[in-house]
Amino acid sequence: MTDFWLSKLFFDSQKPAISARLREDRESVFRDYQLSDEVLASLRDDDVAALASNTNAYLLRFYFAATGMPDAEFIKRLRATAET
Repeated sequence: MTDFWLSKLFFDSQKPAISARLREDRESVFRDYQLSDEVLASLRDDDVAALASNTNAYLLRFYFAATGMPDAEFIKRLRATAET
C-alpha cells in the first residue's frame, strides 16, 4: 500500500524550492507532511528498502535525486531491495 503523504513529499521534491530545502534542512520539509514515526525514521536513515514498499519507485528516485544521493548509489540500494 502506498503512503499518500510520503508520495506527496516525493512528488513535491521535484520542485526546485523543495529540493533546495531538502538539501539544506530535511527536517523542516518533513514537518510540512503528515508522516508516521516509522516513515520519518526511514527517511532519516535514507532507507531505500523501507521506503520503496510505501511509494512508487519513480517518486522514490525523484526524492533521492533531490537530496543529492548519486543515481548509481540509489540504483544499488534499490537492486539490493529486489534481491531480498
